[in-house]
Amino acid sequence: MPLALLALAVGAFGIGTTEFVIMGLLPEVADDLHVSIPTAGHLVSAYALGVVIGAPLLAALTSRMSRRTVLIGLMALFVAGNVLSAFAPGYDSLMAARFLSGLPHGAFFGMGAVVATTMVAPERKARSVSLMFLGLTVANVVGVPAATLMGQHLGWRATFLGVSAIGLVAIASLALLIPHDHAHAPVVGLRREMAALRSLPVWLALGTTVAGFGALFSAYSYITPMLTDAAGFADGSVTLLLALFGVGATVGNLVGGRLADHSLRGTLYGGLTSLAAVLALFPLLMSTEWTAALAVVLLGVAAFVTGSPLQLMVMEKASAGPSLASSANQAAFNLANAGGAWIGGLALAAGFGATSPALAGAALALLGLGVAATAATVDRRRSVPGRERVVATHVPHEAEALQH
Repeated sequence: MPLALLALAVGAFGIGTTEFVIMGLLPEVADDLHVSIPTAGHLVSAYALGVVIGAPLLAALTSRMSRRTVLIGLMALFVAGNVLSAFAPGYDSLMAARFLSGLPHGAFFGMGAVVATTMVAPERKARSVSLMFLGLTVANVVGVPAATLMGQHLGWRATFLGVSAIGLVAIASLALLIPHDHAHAPVVGLRREMAALRSLPVWLALGTTVAGFGALFSAYSYITPMLTDAAGFADGSVTLLLALFGVGATVGNLVGGRLADHSLRGTLYGGLTSLAAVLALFPLLMSTEWTAALAVVLLGVAAFVTGSPLQLMVMEKASAGPSLASSANQAAFNLANAGGAWIGGLALAAGFGATSPALAGAALALLGLGVAATAATVDRRRSVPGRERVVATHVPHEAEALQH
């Protein structure tokens, strides 16, 4: 695998850290800025809104630029957002800075996935995407706990300065390892990107992402009360258990990438089925501490097995102009975050019990499986070629040149 994938993973590590660390620092931020914790929680929404708006917008605006230049520029915007967060004088300015930090998120992962697949042979495309996403999953194991501890001991502003430093390392890595002259070919243009995004199979793939990861966030958003109220863990144990989720997500991401190179659709079906099964078993698994810990790991594995296949599915269906669709998939991921949390909250509010969000998530996973099956039926009716990997026949010269 090319070393350039390491540069993409470093960027993903920084982005994953800044996205999730705010959740552990809400009490410190609220106290320092003299707002309530629920009000401080809107900072999470501001970042997610930035992702949803920035992913397609920045991908569209940069459709004719060198992908290498775009990736470096997106990380520069990421650094700027985090530096502004560190020096924000008040709540409103911090909200604006968090929104700015979220803008490059989806476009970076979307463009990074396209670049990653051009640097490897066709049979390694899913693994290349999974290695980029490895930075995101490792952030949940190492980056978020370390950044949270930094914020608790040195102040929350120090955390954002630390994340900014990671962004600078990512910029240097991208500048050194991404080739100058091949990461932009072929130039597609906005019109072709938009035409690719109008395809029904693309929207079915995006719908699978929303339902599939909505299933994850329906449960994960309320994992703390499940672990404390249902499984009986002490509050202080939750951080370690969330790190176990990150371990499971890392394993699932790597396994999913390898399996998807053999059967993209089969891996997607298997991952969604496994996710539905794990979530359906949550009420039973949350009955004891050791089975609850196992459930957290299995949730991470099952959910992130589908990460690379879903990203590649979208890119495959929009092969004539993949950058915009690939970035839109990251927006879909964040819509899944918000929508899944809302649906899980409805289950809790209805009085169905602490583990009811997991059962709602199981239903969403089955919905995602149904959307994926519908997409397969549409493909067959349109006589789409049977090859499951992302079509790369239009860029063989690019992959060959990048390997030199």
